[in-house]
Amino acid sequence: MNESAICTFSTTLPLNINVSGVQSTSVAKMADRRKRHRNAKGDKPDRGEEEVQDVDESSPVIQMFRGFQQELDQRHDKHERIVKLSRDITIESKRAIFLLHRVNNPTENADILQQTEEKLAALENTKFREVAKELVNTDPFQFLRAYTAGLQEYIEALTFYVFLKDNKLMPLSDVQARLTFTANEASKVNEDNKSSNENKGVPMELSESENSGQIVKPESKLMVYVPASEYILGLADLTGEMMRRAINSVGCGDMDRPFEICSFLQSIEAAYASLGNANREVNRKLHTLRQSLRKVEMACYTLRVRGSEVPKHMLIDMISKPSMAQLHVDDTEVLDDD
Repeated sequence: MNESAICTFSTTLPLNINVSGVQSTSVAKMADRRKRHRNAKGDKPDRGEEEVQDVDESSPVIQMFRGFQQELDQRHDKHERIVKLSRDITIESKRAIFLLHRVNNPTENADILQQTEEKLAALENTKFREVAKELVNTDPFQFLRAYTAGLQEYIEALTFYVFLKDNKLMPLSDVQARLTFTANEASKVNEDNKSSNENKGVPMELSESENSGQIVKPESKLMVYVPASEYILGLADLTGEMMRRAINSVGCGDMDRPFEICSFLQSIEAAYASLGNANREVNRKLHTLRQSLRKVEMACYTLRVRGSEVPKHMLIDMISKPSMAQLHVDDTEVLDDD
């Protein structure tokens, strides 16, 4: 071994030993520091709390964002209240539709029609009136999606009731008129709310803040706005109830009613087809409308062709069961959609 190799070995060995010793010392110091930090962590406040305490509430920027927070909270609370009211409206409207399916003859079942009218009137004077209060001084389209389901179901029930009673289609203007409350009714709403809040022990300031600071004045008008799009969608749902009405009328012995309903559905289908490619929701309901129309047309075909051959008590079974021709039509529509 030469002298240069011996010098290199003698200088390298102590150096490595010193480096490892320094590393072990630094690791021990870091572990000790972490231990002391963990022990003292519970005595010091959180950094987030220090930042919150340092916020200057008198700053104009902070006050502006506090106002934004309050406005968004009030808007969210109003949206949730309207959604809950819409659920109640949907449930009561479905009950009214189920009640109307018990009507076989409008003359003989006038009591059922009267019960339906009372149920719809109570729905308008309670749930829809509360929705109208929430929409005071508000853009009607801002919260439309919150109550669109209940509004469409109500339109379906109301138009079905008018058709069974008067054998006509209720226009949009009449639907809007039923959901518009006069000034006297608006002031009556305020009196009822004030008395109910006094009975509950709620301060007047708190009751006014529930409607985002909006107070319904006696001279104002309460109204639940009904857009034409919602009327069209609600009317499309009516066709399904009309199809069920046509099939049930055969079981009741009324052989002329299916042909009247078939003509009515054909006119509605032609009107919807003229809209073209409006939007996805209309196209989806138009497809369901056409399926209901095909079922009524097959029922009318069976009554016209085989009505004299089959006893009346067996016609309802033949109409209810899909024929091969109807299955072929449904398969063709599915292939066309694909």
